[in-house]
Amino acid sequence: MRGSMNAIIALLETAREALDVRTRQPTSRSGEAGFTLIELLVVMMILVLLASLVAPRVIGYVGSSRTKSAKVQIESFGTSLELYKLDIGRYPDQREGLNALVQRPTDLPSWNGPYLKKEKVPLDPWGQPYIYRYPGKHGAFDIITLGADRKEGGEGEDRDVTSWQ
Repeated sequence: MRGSMNAIIALLETAREALDVRTRQPTSRSGEAGFTLIELLVVMMILVLLASLVAPRVIGYVGSSRTKSAKVQIESFGTSLELYKLDIGRYPDQREGLNALVQRPTDLPSWNGPYLKKEKVPLDPWGQPYIYRYPGKHGAFDIITLGADRKEGGEGEDRDVTSWQ
């Protein structure tokens, strides 16, 4: 980033020398100097250069923050499921799913929920429901979100976020 800033400063100095603002004659009859087309183009070129340096980083942060948010939500579900198990003696079955953390299943007098702060199970950061499997293939239970592409596998923001990884 520092090298990019040095390049921009050098570009500005070159543009300033080329335009030599101090010796330019006023361009309007009223005696007021305005911006030339070259000056405007140089400024626009600098803005485009800055945007091209900053935009990929910002987009990358947004994608990684969604993945991190999904991981935190899955960990929160795991903690809530452990509390549920302490009260009930078992994890919610496949039919009850994660909804058992916010709504009392029938015939469970020892349910002390809700085990999540919200009244309903939150969606993943991409607006899809989390997948809950009990019994799990990788642990007592599995919680999965399929990422931005909503397909198994993937790289980057499309990568699946799971309770066992």
